[in-house]
Amino acid sequence: MNSKQRMHSTEQLAGLIRRKHQVLLQLREMGRRQAVLVTGGDIAPLLSLLAAKQELIAMLQTVERSLAPYYAESPEQRHWNSPQDRAACAQLADECNALLEEIVQLEKAGAEKMALRRNEVAEQLQQVHSAAQVRGAYEAQRINRAS
Repeated sequence: MNSKQRMHSTEQLAGLIRRKHQVLLQLREMGRRQAVLVTGGDIAPLLSLLAAKQELIAMLQTVERSLAPYYAESPEQRHWNSPQDRAACAQLADECNALLEEIVQLEKAGAEKMALRRNEVAEQLQQVHSAAQVRGAYEAQRINRAS
């Protein structure tokens, strides 16, 4: 590969890293909104958010597939327009890693909140069911006494 192709390659790499960073920022924001919706029990907006989030995840997967060839390369062999371009790309890549860790933590916390919420709802349904059974038994007993 000649130096012009390598420069173009690093420009593509930097563009992909920027795109990945943008998508991760959006995913983090959605993760934060998801936590609020789960806590509030707002199901309809939560489902809409999850659908939009799935689209972002698909975008992230596309970017990752485009980045895959770069992962096999030695970073030291890449030719950048300037040391500042290289440093900026490296910093953005580090920020992507930090964002990804934060998103994973948000997802874990969200899953825990949703499990707690599910258990609370199940308990409430069980209480309603038990109350209905008790009420039915009293009603049956009342009817039997009246007969």
